Amino acid sequence: LYRRYGLWFRLRKLIIWLLGVYIAIPFLVKLCPAIQAKLVFLNFVRVPYFIDLKRPQDQGLNHTCNYYLQPEEDVTIGVWHTVPAALWKNARGKDQLWFEDALGSSHPVILYLHGNAGTRGGDHRVELYKVLSSLGYHVVTFDYRGWGDSIGSPSERGMTYDALHVFDWIKARSGENPVYIWGHSLGTGVATNLVRRLCERETPPDALILESPFTNIREEARSHPFSVASTQYFPGFDWFFLDPITTSGIKFANDENVKYISCSLLILHAEDDPVVPFHLGKKLYNIAATSRSFRDYKVQFVPFHTDLGYRHKYIYRSPELPRILREFLGKSEHEHHH
Repeated sequence: LYRRYGLWFRLRKLIIWLLGVYIAIPFLVKLCPAIQAKLVFLNFVRVPYFIDLKRPQDQGLNHTCNYYLQPEEDVTIGVWHTVPAALWKNARGKDQLWFEDALGSSHPVILYLHGNAGTRGGDHRVELYKVLSSLGYHVVTFDYRGWGDSIGSPSERGMTYDALHVFDWIKARSGENPVYIWGHSLGTGVATNLVRRLCERETPPDALILESPFTNIREEARSHPFSVASTQYFPGFDWFFLDPITTSGIKFANDENVKYISCSLLILHAEDDPVVPFHLGKKLYNIAATSRSFRDYKVQFVPFHTDLGYRHKYIYRSPELPRILREFLGKSEHEHHH
């Protein structure tokens, strides 16, 4: 009887403690919006952890150069530049100056904006760089301030400014070569912020590619698997968890931005995406397709069937991707190699 009473006492203590945590966390998030911002950015999650970002060759990127750029005072961002596979032999042993000059060769450039968590050296990101390089593209990617080995505090404004700085850096070196912007997941929010700004100053990119995009961060947060159960069982979910995101100045309003973008748009989304639900990508496409700003431009939505298993970050595996990009961007591989 004593043992049973002791067990019940410990169980009751555990239940009270869990209930306390359940009640305390929402109030903590409400009082400290910075916590919610960290959960959106996940910049403190560095996977894979032990890679040296100064050495892209360790990730099998033998034709890649690591740079550091300074968008603002007290902000330094780490950049990788992978040249097209056709330039691989020439790139061996070359310095940063050679790589910068190579942007002026007759190959298009893709500025890749990655999603939250991890770094520019994330496995699925590296695999995409390899695919794009094999298709004849320069790939320039970077870690936003506060990610990887980049210095600074993360914010939506800061991430967008970093992307603008890298875009201008590319344009200053790429001559007449096309420059495309590719955003993935949270990076789609940075991408549409950037492209809206570029269109407003009348220097649009040659095309925008959004992989696994959402409509806006609030809608994405509500649709996230962690949130779906909470919205059903937690009263005041929006007030406790979603309002602090807005208070932190985080909007990533793709649905608003596409109304001000005037360049070709390609949306890629897997039907089995567990992180950004497929219906949000489709909804964004419907908004863009009916927007007046796109009336003179191509807007295309490419779904990937659930059976393919591409989920949130494996669309690079699609054998159809080279054809999709060639047809959309209007460039054949042999044109790239001239």
